[in-house]
Amino acid sequence: MTQSVWRWPTADQVLEAVRAWAVIQQQRVPSLVRVGIFGSYGRCTAGFGSDLDLLLVDQQAWGGQVERLQLWPLAELPLSCDALVLTPAELEQRLTDGSRMAAELNRDLRWVL
Repeated sequence: MTQSVWRWPTADQVLEAVRAWAVIQQQRVPSLVRVGIFGSYGRCTAGFGSDLDLLLVDQQAWGGQVERLQLWPLAELPLSCDALVLTPAELEQRLTDGSRMAAELNRDLRWVL
């Protein structure tokens, strides 16, 4: 064969990598209280090409999402990642605000840390 072959990680491999990453991040940043996945990995429907939707709950998060995301080495995760960093109060508000995002999080969010 002269073609390259891509091997996509299994969902279990991705989840294990996220758990390991989350433990390291919590040791590095003690204000990290929870890490969750949602979207296709939260629904257990992920397949080849799925990205990772990640929710980080940081007690000391400040600034906008751009500033918040700069703290986290998302490139160390096994897949491209869309991440959201919220404080515990912001998460509670988000889960109860009646939005489409609230419905998705309430349905699909799985905590890994």
